[in-house]
Amino acid sequence: MPANVSSQFAQFGAFGIAQSFVTWFTGLAFLIVFGAVLGAQTTPCGVDRSPDSTDGPGVKTPAAWPKATVLTGRRLVLEPLRTDHADEMAAVLDDPALYEYTGGAPATAAELRARYSRLEAGLSADGSEGWLNWVVRHGADAVGFVQATVTRSSDQFDAEVAWVIGSGRQHHGFATEAALLMVEWLRRQGASSIVAHIHPGHVASAAVARRIGLLPTDHIEDGEIRWVKSFPA
Repeated sequence: MPANVSSQFAQFGAFGIAQSFVTWFTGLAFLIVFGAVLGAQTTPCGVDRSPDSTDGPGVKTPAAWPKATVLTGRRLVLEPLRTDHADEMAAVLDDPALYEYTGGAPATAAELRARYSRLEAGLSADGSEGWLNWVVRHGADAVGFVQATVTRSSDQFDAEVAWVIGSGRQHHGFATEAALLMVEWLRRQGASSIVAHIHPGHVASAAVARRIGLLPTDHIEDGEIRWVKSFPA
């Protein structure tokens, strides 16, 4: 898969948001900080979600995940994904070329609505992953999305990211700006590492990954190169 598509996407259909979630000064937009194909999200506030907490005798509750908030950059605003974003996002993501490296095809508004309603839960059914998704806005217009699937590592967490910018809004640096906003926010929330899986042919996604500080490794998974950025403890 091209730019990272996390497990969120794998479960709910390929976005082409995927990671590779994009400004490609060279190509189609994605990263995705999409490594597996679509990734995952957050839990309710005000509830003890530590690994040892329970909602009752013998009932385990999932570990706490960060909750997506509005993020504002120089030109862009990242808005936490909602089910009612489906109609406008179907138009943004309707170009088959966006799925060249990730596979799949454009989803209908109804399909996105069903997918987004599940992603809004903020976590996988078993609580092992947190799901964070944002719609990327330039002014009043939705131009793409970014996402992170987070998994716990001791008292920190690791995040697999992805990004996709609609074909008509690429080549403006939106992917880099949006992905950087997300990565910096994840760092402040306690992320220990950021991972993206990018198809070796997806030159534009690789360029975005480098701009936000990720470096390629020798690890290849499902034909995609693993890119990593670690933060000091």
